[in-house]
Amino acid sequence: MVNQIPPQQQINIELGEKEAEGIYSNLAIITHSPAEFVVDFTRVLPGVPKAKVHARIITTPQHAKLLLNALRENIEKYEKTFGEIKVQGEPSAPGGFGFQPPTTGESAKARTG
Repeated sequence: MVNQIPPQQQINIELGEKEAEGIYSNLAIITHSPAEFVVDFTRVLPGVPKAKVHARIITTPQHAKLLLNALRENIEKYEKTFGEIKVQGEPSAPGGFGFQPPTTGESAKARTG
């Protein structure tokens, strides 16, 4: 039996005006279950003790892994063109983003667990 590769499907993707503006996020909270990964994109700002989720993406574990691979590949391409991306410590470590998110109250609970 010969393995046949199916023809590649072309998908037309529509980008609405609102979505084309994008959102800024400097914090992603990732949770998962056996059936899905949930990624909440938010932003933490200096002096603001509360962070609002601006976008939530829910996907399958398989698609989450494909996204990881696509991000890895694109970061490698970026670094070949523009140089290494420097990361100082973990995002939640002191100095990670030039300011510290709140460490008490509901925001800290949401970030850690």
